[in-house]
Amino acid sequence: MGSTASSSTPASPRGPDRGSASAPAPPPSASASCAPPGRRDAEASKAAIVRAARHLLARHAHGDITLKAVAERAGVSPPLILKYFGNKDALFSQVMSFETDADAFFDAPVAGLGRHMVRHLLTGQAERGADPILRIVFAPLHGEQGDILRANFRTQVAQRLSERLPGPDAGLRAELAVGMLIGLGVMYGIARGPWVRAAEIDEITDRYAPAVQALLTPG
Repeated sequence: MGSTASSSTPASPRGPDRGSASAPAPPPSASASCAPPGRRDAEASKAAIVRAARHLLARHAHGDITLKAVAERAGVSPPLILKYFGNKDALFSQVMSFETDADAFFDAPVAGLGRHMVRHLLTGQAERGADPILRIVFAPLHGEQGDILRANFRTQVAQRLSERLPGPDAGLRAELAVGMLIGLGVMYGIARGPWVRAAEIDEITDRYAPAVQALLTPG
């Protein structure tokens, strides 16, 4: 998948490599700053473990991922994963859920939801190397676990979106809109199209969001 762009690729200071840039860290919340150091460390470790598991799940079959691999990527020990999550299945049950991601993905009024979702998807890729929905693309890798991933995606993403849409054919419109977003995510984050990645996020959003919004708003 790692082809290099030709010399005709548009030059931009925010070109194909900008996905590796780190977003400025937000100031800690009041609740986080007031938490005891041990609790903050535990939450940070749990978050690192989940991020590592998501990263590996997007690149390897579920059955090939070991707790040791997750621990190495997260910078923790395998026993710590067992302490926090119990076992591999309990950890990946969280990774295969879209519930928390969907909360942020759909956090806008329907009238502006298309723009919000496009921008949220792109900034997640560009600034955090993460994406709220692209895990579904890799479901065929995961055997029975892939069935769980698909079922979660249908109920927690497509169905949840359809329940917010007014007008007829809400289910169909929701699935088509989500399909458009997956396509954009694949081109940006997996295929790493040089023209798309060289464009400003605002430009892509201006071009792409109206087509997504047209599916969300009944004609």
